[in-house]
Amino acid sequence: MIIAEKAQKVITDVLIVGAGPVGLFAVFQCGMLKMRCHVVDALDMAGGQCTALYPEKPIYDIPAHPSLTGQELVDQLQRQIAPFNPVFHLGQQVETLHKNDDGTFEVTTSRGTHFHVKAIIIAAGSGAFGPKKPPLRDLEAYEGSGVFYYVTSKNLFKDKKIVIAGGGDSAIDWAIILAELASKVYVVHRRPQFRGAPDSVEKLHALAKDERIELVIPYQLSFLQGQNGVLSGVGVETLDGEKRLLEVDALLAFFGLSSNLGALAGWGLEGTKQTLTIDPTTASTNIPGVFAVGDVATYPHKLKLIMTGFAEVAQAAHAAYAFVFPDKALHFEHSTTSGVAGF
Repeated sequence: MIIAEKAQKVITDVLIVGAGPVGLFAVFQCGMLKMRCHVVDALDMAGGQCTALYPEKPIYDIPAHPSLTGQELVDQLQRQIAPFNPVFHLGQQVETLHKNDDGTFEVTTSRGTHFHVKAIIIAAGSGAFGPKKPPLRDLEAYEGSGVFYYVTSKNLFKDKKIVIAGGGDSAIDWAIILAELASKVYVVHRRPQFRGAPDSVEKLHALAKDERIELVIPYQLSFLQGQNGVLSGVGVETLDGEKRLLEVDALLAFFGLSSNLGALAGWGLEGTKQTLTIDPTTASTNIPGVFAVGDVATYPHKLKLIMTGFAEVAQAAHAAYAFVFPDKALHFEHSTTSGVAGF
């Protein structure tokens, strides 16, 4: 993987906005069509939410892989795109967009990089994102040491006493996974019903029945206890004022992500605050030459799955070919026929 170390002027075929799994696969699809790519991402590493939020969490719905972690998926995608030598511009966000009279685009980033490109593929996931934080006093003092919003290494919690707060998939999945490692797992939720996948909720209740985790419901977070950034307890409280102190080493707060499109919202693209409307047959937005794929793209009956994003990337790359090579006809070939350099 080639990483650009400083701001520069770049002339290339396709600019890919977002270096998550779908953005990485866009490099492959474009590369198979002989289109050169540069990739911009706001994070300082490739992989998007898979790397930042759940690198060790198993993913079960990638074809031909019964199970692999988020980081394993990213690593395999990086290996797949290596023959095409993409250049990554990390730790910066796209800002301005200008369309030239000849149909090409000028794009600038927050770090001063200037792109001149023929097509743009937006694979920005949910846009710029950050965790929704619980409104607790002195929360920042414990962040990164006792309070966490995602798990980068599950071994950090080996033999620890932890509180997991939340009622969605992330809270349930990590409670199931960390029950194997932590010495004690409390799951705090404000209501008896959980919002996760039925099979996962069933596993959660089975673990609770076996006393491998403790469900603390209906409670919500109330306060933190500790000194000098070292967490020693988490206070919880019911709506009726009943209180408990859970003596723990860490709090994992899974209340979802707060996300927005950032500067993309000012590009004149049709959609909502968090999604862009596309033609599902081409992944085209309302601006010719600009495409959107993955979770940021929407259309009727859209399924937000990684494999859906992969299929949209194939549509976008083939549609982008006409903008990159307007004088060439595209003759479709399967990869078994064309092959890939380096493999």
